[in-house]
Amino acid sequence: MAKPKRIYLAGPEVFFPAEEHQVIVAEKKRLLREYGFEGVDPLDTELAFSDEEAKPDRGQRIYQANRELMDSCDAIIANLTPFRSISADPGTVYEVGYMTGQGKPAFAFTLDSRHYRERTGSTGLDELGHTIEDFEMSDNLMIEGGIRESGGRLFVADQPGEHRFFSAELFRRCVRALAHA
Repeated sequence: MAKPKRIYLAGPEVFFPAEEHQVIVAEKKRLLREYGFEGVDPLDTELAFSDEEAKPDRGQRIYQANRELMDSCDAIIANLTPFRSISADPGTVYEVGYMTGQGKPAFAFTLDSRHYRERTGSTGLDELGHTIEDFEMSDNLMIEGGIRESGGRLFVADQPGEHRFFSAELFRRCVRALAHA
């Protein structure tokens, strides 16, 4: 039997309390298994840190471990729900770019149905007089453009999910699209 395709699970969930993170990731992995995929979470590493290890060194090791996980995966599903700002988590955006840069398909979802410009205040300029893009896209055009070009798709919620940052139904839509890609 062939090994299942590995799908990297990107999103701000890594910053949630451990129990909350585990519940969401377990559901994502369960949904992926239904379609014959294996889910890979950024925390699926065996990293250990000593008290003497400098924080920048810890951060670099986490980056390297996550990059190795992404290299071992065939595609990515990313949670692009705005996190700590009007836009997606920057680490998640990097991961989407890293995967699409390797020619791997990216699928994503967001629970915020507003266009990027609407989230910024629906004006043409910000408080510094800088232009705010208006392409009726869910986030910055480079994010959504990269997802589309990879053969993937961004799914936008019609209604809130069971969690502020997660909807099993929206995630399932990503998995279905991936299965048919």
